[in-house]
Amino acid sequence: MLKRESFPIAKIYVPVKRRATLRPDAVREIAESMLEIGQATPILVRCDGDRFVLVEGLHRLEACKALGEQTIVGFLVSSQSSKAPSPYDAEADAVREKTDRLRAQRLAKEAEEKGRATSDVVPTEATNSRTEKPSRSGHIATRAKPATLADWLVGRERDGFRN
Repeated sequence: MLKRESFPIAKIYVPVKRRATLRPDAVREIAESMLEIGQATPILVRCDGDRFVLVEGLHRLEACKALGEQTIVGFLVSSQSSKAPSPYDAEADAVREKTDRLRAQRLAKEAEEKGRATSDVVPTEATNSRTEKPSRSGHIATRAKPATLADWLVGRERDGFRN
């Protein structure tokens, strides 16, 4: 059974590969949570001489650093290479899923707002005169203005270069 211990943050080494996965937005969220309820989940470290190597909990460690803490609560685990499933993997997965879900909602909202903004644009008379063309039956057909030169060329080719 693992026992909760307090580790000095200054003695915890974060491997370079693990450091590359740092997400500042996650650190900020965890720091805000720590201010409200404290550190709920301990980190995992292993002993390496006179220092500790971080095994799990990079964002929690960085949040404690950002809050100016000198120590952090964690578990000392053995340095065996067998990767046993951590009880905190489920929590990390839940946080990742929540973050992904929130990101998808934000992107959908931004896309909706962008779509709404472009649909609110009312074409002017000058634009209408360039894009409207009477059909054979005498009705005016509105054609969308091409976005790029390539779109314009494709449209011209489709018309048989009659415009």
